[in-house]
Amino acid sequence: MVLSRAVYVALTTLAAPLALAAPAQAQDAPAPAQQAAPAETAPAAGQMTPEQIAAFNQAVTDFTAGQQAQQAGDNAAAAAKYEAALPAIRTAVQAQPDKIDNVNFLANALYADAAAQGAQGRMDKVIALYGESLPHWRKLVEAKPADAASRNILAGILIQLGNQKLAAKDMTGADPYYKEALTLARKSVAENAADKTNKNILLSALIGASQTANDEALRKEALDMGKAMMADGTIDAINKPSIEAMTGQKAG
Repeated sequence: MVLSRAVYVALTTLAAPLALAAPAQAQDAPAPAQQAAPAETAPAAGQMTPEQIAAFNQAVTDFTAGQQAQQAGDNAAAAAKYEAALPAIRTAVQAQPDKIDNVNFLANALYADAAAQGAQGRMDKVIALYGESLPHWRKLVEAKPADAASRNILAGILIQLGNQKLAAKDMTGADPYYKEALTLARKSVAENAADKTNKNILLSALIGASQTANDEALRKEALDMGKAMMADGTIDAINKPSIEAMTGQKAG
């Protein structure tokens, strides 16, 4: 399966509103579930009914159509397909919460829908979808600790949610999101310190945490890392304005 790139933001100034990155394709959907034989009685716990299985299979079709629309730049059509797919995927996860493939599917469907909604400027919808997806990404990362791509997506979502709280001046609400993101981002950088995406996710988390934790060491770390990344050209367009605002430095 091909994982999406992480969606993440940093504050473009010290009190900038939330900004979203461009939509990114979610993971390929899992293969359709096998149609079960009709049941004479209610299914046992952990089983899906034939109707639920049929709905899940239709959700796979809808999700695939949503991906195709998103790749073609039609985010309205993509969002409509994702919204159509989500109820059956949610039901599958509720019925079989330990089936990690379905958890993975739901996390990615919510993530893809958020990207399509964000491209249309529906920020409240994006935040709601990210909030819903959060426990599923956490479960996925816990089940697959070596999956750096999922870890980065989770860190990015946490940063987005932290930024939304910070933009509303809710420092107490923002801080736990940044701290959780920092732990994840540090792990990714420890595994691959040369990766530009890893470094920028960590920098985003540091920029946020330096504003909520009242920790001078975090602020210094953000400044030092940001200056070094501006100097070597690895800082991205989202983080650069924050470091410029914090230091007055301009990249060449």
